[in-house]
Amino acid sequence: MKGRPNKFFIITGVSGAGKSQALKAFEDFGFFCVDNLPIALLARFAALVGTKPHLHRIALGIDIREGRFLKDFAASVQGLKTKGMDSRILFLDASDKAVVQRFSETRHRHPLGTNILAAVRRERRILRELRGIADKVIDTSGMTLGELKESLSQALELKKTQEMNLSMLSFGFKYGMPLDADLVWDVRFLSNPNYEPRLQKRNGLDRPVQDHILRRPEARAFLDRFSALVQSLLPLYIREGKSYLTLAVGCTGGRHRSVFVTHWLTRELVKAGYAVREFHRDIQR
Repeated sequence: MKGRPNKFFIITGVSGAGKSQALKAFEDFGFFCVDNLPIALLARFAALVGTKPHLHRIALGIDIREGRFLKDFAASVQGLKTKGMDSRILFLDASDKAVVQRFSETRHRHPLGTNILAAVRRERRILRELRGIADKVIDTSGMTLGELKESLSQALELKKTQEMNLSMLSFGFKYGMPLDADLVWDVRFLSNPNYEPRLQKRNGLDRPVQDHILRRPEARAFLDRFSALVQSLLPLYIREGKSYLTLAVGCTGGRHRSVFVTHWLTRELVKAGYAVREFHRDIQR
């Protein structure tokens, strides 16, 4: 198809998670943006822009306002891919607390009702299938607008190759599970440096904390096996067309064990030739 858009992003997700801000960011990136396009018009719209060479980067906002769109959504997106379009779905999510707070601050009405919390939970059930087929899930709960824009800009750099964007994330279970994690690993079985007074105010990036964890032989054995497992799985995810993967490692507070394991595995994956971004969500708590 001559003149087809080389990038075709569909922005969707939970109401209040930042879809409108994401579309504005895509406009800043030079994309032609359309909000709330009916799914029934998706194929016709794609055919139209395919005849317009200047419309080579498209971003569409589609959300719960579309109504019973899930029935046809997956088939419509697959139709774009069979026509050779580089189409991707970005799903914006946020915690119930963050969404309720945003609606309360803006005083906007949720599309599914006036009881915001009940509406949000109902919406999550409706969108579960769509979230499952998304190419990338972005948790905006604690993000500033600038951080959201940075996450989106990273997504735009993806190419339809055998590459994968890997994100390694440490977190504390006491502060909640990360919403955008594809794989979650619990390392609370490792020796906890927090029980050592001299290590409590340090974190897993500090050598004394690392030495404390590694003094147990099972820790070293785990790290070797963990790295081997992850590196054996990554080619399989790539083969299935997975372009993004977020691997989250959790401990109790997210400052010591999970930080060290995340940092250690990141270095191992970089050595193996993968592009990896490292994040420590709760390290400052």
